[in-house]
Amino acid sequence: MWLFYAPDIETAHELPQTEAVHAVRVLRLKEGNEISITDGQGNMYRAVLTACTPKKCLVDILEKTEQPALWKGRICVAVAPAKMMERNEWFVEKAVEIGIDRISFMRTCNSERCNINAERIERIAVAAMKQSYKATLPQFDNMVSFSDIVNTPFDGVKCIAHLEPGRKQLLQDVLRPNTDTLVLIGPEGDFSPAEIELALANGFEPVSLGPSRLRTETAALVACHIANLKNQIR
Repeated sequence: MWLFYAPDIETAHELPQTEAVHAVRVLRLKEGNEISITDGQGNMYRAVLTACTPKKCLVDILEKTEQPALWKGRICVAVAPAKMMERNEWFVEKAVEIGIDRISFMRTCNSERCNINAERIERIAVAAMKQSYKATLPQFDNMVSFSDIVNTPFDGVKCIAHLEPGRKQLLQDVLRPNTDTLVLIGPEGDFSPAEIELALANGFEPVSLGPSRLRTETAALVACHIANLKNQIR
């Protein structure tokens, strides 16, 4: 069944215009067709179209259900965005498909990019949520400073993946099941020594993602996947 995103569906009983255009002009749906809707807050709705125009679709809600949790604990990744925007978009798309609760784009000393297109990022995230038939849209933080990230209290496992020499455990050996997780991923030039020191002073554990040298967006996705596997509900 077709899945649409409407954050205020319970009060509006109407699809957003972009979703209405897709329903009518692309999928050729008509009055009487049943569809699925998510509000992005964990709820799924079974609904029927009651009125359709190329710009407006009204619905009657037939049933509301809460999507069962697919993992326990919040999965959060803070990443310095790559220079090429399409690489950041690729990470967001795949992370949402795998399962993540919060993505924070952060400014670091060696950042290659200091801004992102937040609206486009959200559109990609919404499409990935619908494609993977999830009911929760992750939270996004738009260009938060590294110091704000590390100084903000976080009740869970906090890790920083960096390339400086020193003893580091593998991420999968540090994470604990059913526990909130925050992993910091630096830019192509890595975190600065001062940033690493600040993170460690604030309770972050140094971790490795393995022997391969990974691109920023690949490292962020690997961290997301490891945390998701560690916290999956079986």
